[in-house]
Amino acid sequence: MKMFLALLLLAAAATHGARALEGPPLQRPYRILMLLPVSSWSHRHVFVPVAEALANRGHQVVMLTKFPPSLDHPNITELTYWRSIYEERLNFFEIRKHPLIFLARFRSELSSMARDLYNDTTVMELYHNRRDFDVVFVDALFNEALYAFTHELPLITISTVGDNYQHSAVMGNFYHPAYVPTLLWDFARPWHLHDKVFNVLFHVINAGFWRFIVVPAIEYEVKRHFPDLPPLLELEKNQSLAFVNSHFSVDLTLPLLPSQVQIGAIHCQPAKPLPQDLAGWVRGAGEAGVVYVSLGSMARGDSMPTHHRDLFVRAFARMKQRVIWKYEGVVPGVSDNVMVRRWLPQQDILAHPNVKVFLSHGGLLSLQETIFHATPVLALPIFGDQPKVAALIQNEGYGRRLEWEELTVDLLVETLQEIISNPRYLERVATASRTLRDQPESAQDRAVYWTEYVIRHGGAPHLRSPVTELSWAEFLLLDVLLVLGLVAKGAHVLYRALSRRTWPLQGIKWKLD
Repeated sequence: MKMFLALLLLAAAATHGARALEGPPLQRPYRILMLLPVSSWSHRHVFVPVAEALANRGHQVVMLTKFPPSLDHPNITELTYWRSIYEERLNFFEIRKHPLIFLARFRSELSSMARDLYNDTTVMELYHNRRDFDVVFVDALFNEALYAFTHELPLITISTVGDNYQHSAVMGNFYHPAYVPTLLWDFARPWHLHDKVFNVLFHVINAGFWRFIVVPAIEYEVKRHFPDLPPLLELEKNQSLAFVNSHFSVDLTLPLLPSQVQIGAIHCQPAKPLPQDLAGWVRGAGEAGVVYVSLGSMARGDSMPTHHRDLFVRAFARMKQRVIWKYEGVVPGVSDNVMVRRWLPQQDILAHPNVKVFLSHGGLLSLQETIFHATPVLALPIFGDQPKVAALIQNEGYGRRLEWEELTVDLLVETLQEIISNPRYLERVATASRTLRDQPESAQDRAVYWTEYVIRHGGAPHLRSPVTELSWAEFLLLDVLLVLGLVAKGAHVLYRALSRRTWPLQGIKWKLD
């Protein structure tokens, strides 16, 4: 089945490649600025395909990131801003024990970053030349300090974490908390009452914390450099378009505005042949197949607690499958059926028909890759939105979810074997893979078209929802309810007054009779 899907993918890729340059003729190459200095590798992996697609179209793209330049494209210029929140210095296995405390750190971290950002020579030179650009892209998560660049310029955001209810609300599209989960957690479906209560409370509390505590701290530092700048939240509302890293075929189906364009799995690509040593290792596994293990780019393998690492070693030694394990460091006592590497071509491995299951941290991009290449998954979420993604995996039947606290050697081995031996997981993920690829154009083509559309139409203000002009009280119709309440109260008072004047006359008439 996976081989058939791979052939189907190659045919689709060839078709997309043949029509990649179709669309309205270019008036001129556009200059595009992309800002993501507070972003992880996974966020960058969403921006890069958009940048490359625009550059292939002939546009000039400048990217400000926290990473050293690595792209080899004549139309892409990479600038590095080093002062950022470095995930390299964080142990996410420790953070997962206290996720809310970690979130609270963003107030001080992001305000500190905003204070230093505009003292940087490279950043200020870019800021002073910002009007040379036709459109500005900003990562929609954690990058509010960059909104200063967007004043009086078209703004496009990329929601790298998928459907973010706070980001959607800014666009004028309010997701209903009765069925849309928070950014961090989801629950088994159907939700119980206590799940709904928690979900609603977290929606409200987290949005309030961010808008009334975190953003004002950022704005205070930005206004020290630009005192005449409009409020950051007002600049945020003026965005022309939002690219959303999700797709209805593999995620929750939600109502979207014309200004919300899905580009989910834009980083996914057809598999390339594996390096010779890897290809031989995978073929040598025989019918038993291969288990691929990776915990992503942020939670390094050598930060895994020793007892969990040793648990993995004992579990893999008991399996008849071969194991390919991405791990940054030395794994003592590993068995002969395990290959350990610091880096691996993940998509090429997942696409191989002999790879039976992906043991993953539950990152959103990893989920999109495992669906794109039709490989079932076992999720062990660590932090951030990974518990939410793991819940999606469980709810949709793409695989199974386990928690680190409940993990034992027996449980890990039994769960992996159950996913490998039960055909329903492969069937479900293969169905999702087919629907994900069944699109009228590629996500890259879609991103190019809508970027050019925004520029061609002067920021495309006609795409903006009128909801963005309403206050929260007006949106909830509190003003209308107040008027209706006053009218009802007035009618009640009038009725009482008329009753007091009418009943005595009726009494006199009764006595006369």
